Amino acid sequence: MAAGIGKRLRPLTNTRPKPLIPIGGVPLLEHSINNIKNTGIKEILLIVGYKNEMIKEYFGDGQDKFGVKIKYVIQEERFGTAHAAKYCQNFVENEPFLLMNGDVLTDEQVFIDVVKLFNEGNCDGVITLFGVENPENFGIITLDEQGYATDIIEKPPNGSDVGNMANAGIYIFNSKLFEAIDQTEKSIRGEYEITDSIKIMIKNGAKIHGYNLSSFFWSDIGLPWQLLDANKFILGKLERRIEGVIEDNVNIKGKVSIGRNSRIMSGTYIEGPVFIGERCIIGPNSHLRPYSTIGNNCHIGNSSEIKNSIIMFNTNLPHYNYSGDSIIGSGVNFGAGTKIANLKLTETSVRMNIEGKIIDTKKRKLGTIISDNVKIGINSSVMCGVKVGENSLIGANTLVDEDVPANSIYYAEFKNNIIKKQIN
Repeated sequence: MAAGIGKRLRPLTNTRPKPLIPIGGVPLLEHSINNIKNTGIKEILLIVGYKNEMIKEYFGDGQDKFGVKIKYVIQEERFGTAHAAKYCQNFVENEPFLLMNGDVLTDEQVFIDVVKLFNEGNCDGVITLFGVENPENFGIITLDEQGYATDIIEKPPNGSDVGNMANAGIYIFNSKLFEAIDQTEKSIRGEYEITDSIKIMIKNGAKIHGYNLSSFFWSDIGLPWQLLDANKFILGKLERRIEGVIEDNVNIKGKVSIGRNSRIMSGTYIEGPVFIGERCIIGPNSHLRPYSTIGNNCHIGNSSEIKNSIIMFNTNLPHYNYSGDSIIGSGVNFGAGTKIANLKLTETSVRMNIEGKIIDTKKRKLGTIISDNVKIGINSSVMCGVKVGENSLIGANTLVDEDVPANSIYYAEFKNNIIKKQIN
């Protein structure tokens, strides 16, 4: 299910659908497709909506690039997860099927385990679960002693004795799901919720087995800084691969992947895990620190430093630049001396504006979110937690300490106090 807009990830999702945000060098959805393929599943339906043409262009029919058959259906109107799931009824043709949210990232072993659990267990479905510290903010699934779901309680009151296992967004079902969807009514949010459909299945006697994935990495990547957590998870599994050109006097430590036709110039120091795409120029004298991803056709130049950041495609940080704990979009250019702040002087956690609400990120170190095609002038600084919208221009010597809307010109205006004197 990959039809959503990803509003909380704006401005990154203004120019691309959420499933195409690159993590560890490839789109988020590609990681899930590869994981699904490795369970033996070879036919995939993508339920798409927002910017669906971009998803179709990237994945195509799936056969040559991914070794699976990919079909598409467009969810013209989005009325919830059960509404989306109904779109796959003709595709599955009464066979059991794996269903998942397109923005979920987890370990490959989870998919292997849930398929095995369904095949070996006497059940009508499997629902994945993860433990949460604040169950009052989630839909909580209760299980019996055999591990079968008995109920789903939406946002139980604080102190309720219902456990803390929340829905993780990966399922296996048989055709009984569609019967339940047909009986599902709209929720108070005005949507058809798949959790309501699962409750109907349970009420009708279906056996839904719970699978606890809490021992694995899991994220639905709903907030911008969670992209950095996901990137760290993916790079943690990186294998060393050098396909580019390495000049003399380059120091590479740890697991580093360097794509074809990339050049690592003299004096560069790379501490893995680091991913560098194809046709990149790194250096001279650059410093790439752990958990950095550099997309295709990027230039990280003289005395520039990248730390724990996602740099997308066709982006340049060419002279004396710093990016720490940040996400930089495609087609971005930093002027000489431009830097990103990632630590407040008070060392308190960074706050960020998400859809008009100031959210505590719980991150002591967090830089900025810069969308596509932003140009920043020389010697500018971007402060912690700031977001810069696509196609904006930041003037030279500017301190950016607030969000910049898309398609804006943002600059500091200084009085011209130049003094000229003749030297005798």
